[in-house]
Amino acid sequence: MGEFIAVIIITILAVVSPGADFAIVTKNSYLYGRRIGFFTALGISLGVLIHVAYTLIALAFVIAYTPQFLNIVKYIGAGYLIYIGYKTFTQKPVIDMSLLTKINSFQALKYGFFTNALNPKTTLFVISTYTQIVSLSTPKIILLGYGLFMSFAHFFWFSLVSILFSSMILRQKMLAKQVHINRIIGSILCVLGITLFFAKFQ
Repeated sequence: MGEFIAVIIITILAVVSPGADFAIVTKNSYLYGRRIGFFTALGISLGVLIHVAYTLIALAFVIAYTPQFLNIVKYIGAGYLIYIGYKTFTQKPVIDMSLLTKINSFQALKYGFFTNALNPKTTLFVISTYTQIVSLSTPKIILLGYGLFMSFAHFFWFSLVSILFSSMILRQKMLAKQVHINRIIGSILCVLGITLFFAKFQ
């Protein structure tokens, strides 16, 4: 029971802490609306399952024989965050919403998925949870349950974020200041990417 409570608390704290996932859901929600924000959140939750899968299947092998794999993930993820941060920072304001280049549900899901799947912060969160909090004697079905909970927690929280930032009143206010908002979001993503690029896995 203590292990279960620890996993819940750590997951909630990790999910609600601002980061790349929050930034991309906020951007897609206020620019494209609730449905696109929702699918972005779904993509993020699926990305979490990637971290859970390789952690459960091959963590011991990766750490023992190919520790450089974690660095490869780190560099790819950091580069991706810097890239989407730059694209967001330099995005031109949309005066006429009818002229906004639309993205479909699959594209939104893809953005969310890769933002999370390539995020070293999530890598560290999942790996540290399974190696420092969860006991080696915990049944595999319980370990899988923890992973599904992590995924659901991400989906639930970021769905709420998409609902909030796609509300008509808030969305109109954010669209009126979209240049400043895009620069703030873009800067945050770039800083996160640069920070993660130089971070060291312990």
